[in-house]
Parts: sequence; C-alpha cells; structure tokens
Amino acid sequence: MTNTHPYTLEILPPKAEGASYQWAIRKSGKLVQRSDRTLTSEAKAHENGMAQIEKLLSGAGDR
Repeated sequence: MTNTHPYTLEILPPKAEGASYQWAIRKSGKLVQRSDRTLTSEAKAHENGMAQIEKLLSGAGDR
C-alpha cells in the first residue's frame, strides 16, 4: 500500500441509482480536492483519486 500521508482518500458512493462515484482528498480532515469526473465504479474512483494524491505528493498539484 502506498503511503499517502498527510492525505486521505474518501470514496463517495452514488447518491442515486445509476449515478457516478466521487472521491474526496482530505489533509488533516480538511477537504483539499474533489473529483470532477464521472466515475462508473468504486475501483475507478479509487484509482483516479490515488493518481491525484500521487500528483499532490510529487508537488505536481501545487498551485
């Protein structure tokens, strides 16, 4: 498992049947980033969210 400290990934299930999964990245409990794509499965949401955390950890997500 990848060390994502200080970030945590939260997978949010669809709010309605047929809707998409979402993810949220938190740092010390505070929302840092939320998904903006339609993700059709929990696995795809996890994969996409982890890719974003990797960018944040590498400094590519710095603004």
